[in-house]
This record gives sequence, C-alpha cells and structure tokens, in this order.
Amino acid sequence: MAILAAAAILMVTMGTRQITGLFVSPINTSTQLGIVAISLALAIGQFMWGAAQAVFGAIADKYGVMRVLITGAVLMASGLALTPLITSEWGLIINLGILSAAGAGAGSFSVLMGATARRLPAQQRAWASGVINAGGSLGQFIFAPLMQFIISRAGWVAAILTMAATSLLTIPLAWPLRTPHPPGLQSPNMPDTTNKQTNSAIGLRAQLRLALRNHSYLYLHAGFFICGFHIAFLITHLPGEVALCGLPASVSATALALIGLFNIAGSLSAGILGARYRMKYILALLYAARAFILLAYLLGPKTTWAFYLFAGALGFTWLATVPPTAGLVGKLFGTRYMSTLFGLTLLSHQTGGFFGAWLAGLAFVHFGSYTWIWISDIALAIIAALIHLPIREPAVALHKIAITRQAGQSR
Repeated sequence: MAILAAAAILMVTMGTRQITGLFVSPINTSTQLGIVAISLALAIGQFMWGAAQAVFGAIADKYGVMRVLITGAVLMASGLALTPLITSEWGLIINLGILSAAGAGAGSFSVLMGATARRLPAQQRAWASGVINAGGSLGQFIFAPLMQFIISRAGWVAAILTMAATSLLTIPLAWPLRTPHPPGLQSPNMPDTTNKQTNSAIGLRAQLRLALRNHSYLYLHAGFFICGFHIAFLITHLPGEVALCGLPASVSATALALIGLFNIAGSLSAGILGARYRMKYILALLYAARAFILLAYLLGPKTTWAFYLFAGALGFTWLATVPPTAGLVGKLFGTRYMSTLFGLTLLSHQTGGFFGAWLAGLAFVHFGSYTWIWISDIALAIIAALIHLPIREPAVALHKIAITRQAGQSR
C-alpha cells in the first residue's frame, strides 16, 4: 500500500513538474516577459526542486514523512495558483521558481523512496524504486495531453489552476506513508544488508562526512548532474524545438506524453534489473543509449513521427536512471539517512537541470536554434556513461541476500 501511495503522489508532483514547457509560450504571449526570463524562472525551479528534496529529506528522516508531504502540497498549490497574477520576472521566479518547485520537491523522489526503503528488505528496494518512479512517468503521460487540451480550449490560466487543485490530492494520498516506527529508523523486521561502514548508530553529520569522502558517491553526483541537464533542457524547450520545426503544439504534448509512457517500462525494467545485476552497469548502459538516441535525432529528419520515435526511445531512458541511483545510495550507505543522501544526489541532478533549462534559453536567443545544446547533450551523455564504471558497488548486500534466501529455503 505504501509503495502505491508513493507512486500516486509522485504521479501528481512529477506530472506537473515535467510539463512546464507547455506553458512557456502561453506565459510569454500573456506577459511579454521574454523566453530568457521565463527560462531563468524555470531553471531556478529546477534547482529549487532539487534543493528542497535535500532539505525536506533531512526533515523527513528526523520527524517523519506526513508533515513534509502536507507542507509540500500547500506550497505547490499556492505557487501554481498565484502564477496567473504575476506581472514581473520576480513574480514568476517566486511562484514557479520557488514556491511550486519547493512543494513538488517535498513530495518527490528522496522523501518517497526513503520512506518506502525503510519498510523493505534490500532485495526489494530497487524494484520498489522502479514502481514509484513509474508513477511519476504515468503522471507525465496523463498530464501532458490533458493540460495541452485545457490550454487550447480554456487557456493557460485554467490549466495551471487545474494543476494547483490537483496537487492538493497528495494530502490524503500521504496517509499510508505515515511513520509506523521512530523517524529515520528502518523497521525492525527489515534488517539492513548494506555496507557496515553505514551503521545506523552514527549521526547525520558523521554519515555526511563519510559520504562526501566516498568517490563512488561523488561519481553518482556527477552522473546525476548530467542527467538533470538532459531532462530540464527537454521538458523546458522541447515545445520550442517542435515549433522551430513548423509543427503544432499538439506534437510536443504528445511527445512529452510518450516520454512518460515509455519511461514506465524503462523505470520498471531498471528496477527489476537492479535486483539482479550491478547497478553501475545499468546506469552506464542507460547513458550510452541516451547519447546514441540524441545523435540519431540530431542527424535525422524533423517530422512528426520522428519526434514521436525520438520521444519513445528517449523515454525508456528518461528517469530510468533513478531506481539504480537510489539503489546504489542505499547499497553504499544503508537506509538510515537515505532521504538525505539521495536528496543530495537529486540536488546535483537539479543543479544540472538549472543549467540545462537556462543555457538552452540563452542559446536559442543568441543562435536562433538549440543545435549547440543538442551537441553538448550528446557529449555529456557519453561522459556520464563512462563516469559510472569506476564506482565500487558493494557486493556484501547481494551475498547476504543469497544467504537469507538459502536459510528460508532450508526451513
């Protein structure tokens, strides 16, 4: 029940976060603030979404999940609902860049996966992360065409107010995730099977010092930074790329929906494979595939079906990186402070997201296209594939899981 509740919450929070690009042109037309100003506000939102996950993850580790999720729902609804009243760049930054982004971060990966990981044995965590992540992708699949339909029929104000009202649904959905045992401690029935250096008896500061000296953890940060660059660029500027190719807005909405749909399969596959194979190799393969897909798009024709094929292929790798990344964090450090530690990796992800959204807007204004961003994207994907290979992924967890299974079979 907790896994399904977490997936449903992420469906709402990620469904709204991943379709912000649909509002760039309507907001620009309505306010005349300019593409660079809107890109900056959304870029700040990308960073704030990651920063909020680190902060709210630490709060959830200490005080429990319910307070965090309720606070996030209120912040998200407020920021979205106030956006139609904006008349300046600062107003857009406050509402979309800070309030709604921070609220979405409070109901996103680090808090949700941390809350569920403590309830599960190690061998089920990657699978659970895949299911939760698939919920976020389902939200993108549902919200992208729905919001584009509302924008085309009733205007962007009606669409964003609909999203504001929908975000409040996360409050009742949070009930199954209320903390059944002292915050920050995993269930006594779910013993940890991770590295001994991550004993849950140590404090948060000591754990952070250990983590920040761990090269494998820093490699995860670097890879996730690149992942954030890719995703923020696309969710913010894919509608603009579609428009440059002379295609209607419905194509970008369908493409975003297809990304979400195919990422359901990608997330579930990554979660299942993460329980059987080295997660660092799964991540390297995902980023290498992403580089190939981006290159194929850049060299191929820019037709409606080319966009759909690109969206489907890229969607399979989209946020499929999250389950193995979360699984590696849990494998390296245990679940005692997983919300905090995974929240920090997400902060790196969204720092990359800031640059992806912002620099793409600058590139468009200066060059009239996104070509240089596409080329940079390909190079970064290759770097991300390579940087995961030196990660020292603990084998202790897998060994203990095997012992546990053999003991169960012998009973």
